[in-house]
Amino acid sequence: MTNQPARPAMTMREIREHLGHATPGLPDVDVTVTRIEVSLLPAGDINRKYYRLFVERTVRGTWTVHDGHGGYDIDGDWAPGLAVAHEFENSDDAVALAKRLAPNVKVNGLTAADAYRRTHPTP
Repeated sequence: MTNQPARPAMTMREIREHLGHATPGLPDVDVTVTRIEVSLLPAGDINRKYYRLFVERTVRGTWTVHDGHGGYDIDGDWAPGLAVAHEFENSDDAVALAKRLAPNVKVNGLTAADAYRRTHPTP
């Protein structure tokens, strides 16, 4: 074994600074998820942008489900504007509601499930 000078192990922060992934003297960058997109249609589907719901964090720290034009109450009923949207304490409950509603989002009389069947026919 080679004789190496004894030195304390580097912290993760020191390793990240050494690799150039962090700037000395500045705190780590904070990342906060404030909006989650939910859709029956897969990413890349041409119609996804029309058949999506958003679970979004409010300024009060609660979560709502909306489509960009109106919000959903606890029963999944839509109303214009976001003031009527139910405010969930955690994102998991809001995502669960959005996932339940996603197949039935309607655009021009077609549901997301209808749109999926049109663009992804079964063999």
